[in-house]
Amino acid sequence: MKVAEVMTTPPVCVAPDVSLAEVIRRMTESAVGSVLVVEDGTLRGIVTDRDLAVRGMGGGLGVAARADAVMSTAVVTIEAGDDLQSAYRAFRRTGVRRLPALDAGRVVGVLTIDDLFLDVFRRLADLLGPVAWSVLREPPGPPSETRA
Repeated sequence: MKVAEVMTTPPVCVAPDVSLAEVIRRMTESAVGSVLVVEDGTLRGIVTDRDLAVRGMGGGLGVAARADAVMSTAVVTIEAGDDLQSAYRAFRRTGVRRLPALDAGRVVGVLTIDDLFLDVFRRLADLLGPVAWSVLREPPGPPSETRA
């Protein structure tokens, strides 16, 4: 399976000069824990909820400060066409929780630890369906409304 099949798209992106208030608004609106900082189509950094707390508000910056004042610039990325095993290795090796996914240098999505958890849970559910059927002698499907 490829990164592109599991990653979150479209990525939430902002320009480097966007205010932290706007970053927070976009994160809240999109229900994400990070935004990618992109300038002229090039990934410049990432702002995570932790960056906002530690470097932003914890560092004495107000919501009028710019995204590039708190962004992490050493961003670990992955290619959208890479196999998921590459992503697992990157997460283990680096300790990050989010990997911007690129296609020919262009940001096309974000792969998060949560995306991998969801994939694992879906695969387990696929396996558990037939097992439950054979053990319970009930066909897979929604639970019965009437139980004895």
